[in-house]
Amino acid sequence: MPISYTLPGVHVTDHSVDVPLDWSQPDGSPTISVFARELVDPARRTEDLPLLVFLQGGPGGKGPRPTGPEGWVGTALKRFRVVLLDQRGTGRSSAVRAAALDAVGTPAQQAEHLSHFRADNIVRDAEHVRKTLFDGRRWTSLGQSYGGFITMTYLSFAPEGLNASLVTGGLPSLTASAREVYERTQPRVVAKNEQFRARYPHAVKTLGRIADRLSTGEVTEPGGDTLTTRRFQTLGMDFGMQPGFERVHWILDEAFDSPHGGPLSDTLLATVGAETSFATNPLYALLHESIYAQSHTGPTAWAAQSVRDADPAFAESARPLLLTGEMIYPWMFAEINALRPFRAAADALAERQDWRDLYDLHRLAENEVPVEATVYFDDMFVDSSLSLETAMHVGNVAPWVTNEFEHDGLRLGDVLPKLLDRLDARGGPLR
Repeated sequence: MPISYTLPGVHVTDHSVDVPLDWSQPDGSPTISVFARELVDPARRTEDLPLLVFLQGGPGGKGPRPTGPEGWVGTALKRFRVVLLDQRGTGRSSAVRAAALDAVGTPAQQAEHLSHFRADNIVRDAEHVRKTLFDGRRWTSLGQSYGGFITMTYLSFAPEGLNASLVTGGLPSLTASAREVYERTQPRVVAKNEQFRARYPHAVKTLGRIADRLSTGEVTEPGGDTLTTRRFQTLGMDFGMQPGFERVHWILDEAFDSPHGGPLSDTLLATVGAETSFATNPLYALLHESIYAQSHTGPTAWAAQSVRDADPAFAESARPLLLTGEMIYPWMFAEINALRPFRAAADALAERQDWRDLYDLHRLAENEVPVEATVYFDDMFVDSSLSLETAMHVGNVAPWVTNEFEHDGLRLGDVLPKLLDRLDARGGPLR
């Protein structure tokens, strides 16, 4: 049964539905639970408002947990009833946990199980929620980052469920393999490192001192893991967000308790350990390369590691030390405690060849659903040139290219109001 309650400024209804693990054979598949949180302005809870479904970034990201009508949620509540999905495997939607996955069987069986947690089945879950909980009414989708990838899958296989789509920093390439994607984004990571050094030149020496200390192999973080230089380098993921440069700078600022050096501070070790643990979202690491896999791409084969190995500038011994982006590497599943139970499954996923297509290129070319898409020109995570190629090949997509924001412009900027104004200017959602 749904549960309703009211936060300050937001009336909430929690829903949960059962769906098949594998929508391609629903009758013979085990079931999982999918959770959806419905938000509405308390003063308008009885009104017949249009629906907006939020497709969270990730993969492996749960829906937002609102504390009130702030940010983009507050903007959306002015005109929509908002539906926040916990995508399958996240949050309250049968979250992927180590013990449950281990019970599935062999690494190959675990990989097969995890293959059902990609965009194709997420779309079918969303359609089930729309039809069973919201009387089959068409809704507007808002896809942030990976949510934009899901949007393209939605438009490929169930466009009848959508009356408009909004995408923020998430127009994917429709054909590129994981390796091709990382070959495009690796230079963007280099550029972000250069910008960071230009802003904080004194941080170069600190980064080198930290790496020299970690190279001894004698430093552990509070969770008990040996903290390696390559794990420390993954702090660079924050360079793709605002104000990521500043957050990393302040972490480095307290790297040592003494201005003369000595051991790394407990503050640094605790912060780096927490920021790089994946304890709350292991699915992000597990599926990260699989979101690019399709029938023509072959195995993902730890593409990000392959690209990194070809670039000696990212070596742990290189100076200046470069921080890395959102790439996932195989050694993480050996070095990070929260990921170790998933190591065999991760390797099996990387070797998997039998992938279903996530996009229907012909159907996308003929798309009639209006799509307003923000393309962040300097995006470190989603290559803007690949996004613009997609915009050219998908019908009815209007890209707004801007360098005003980083990848999290939806959270920090006025991106949603601008997209809604652009949508209204060309006639609004389909009727």
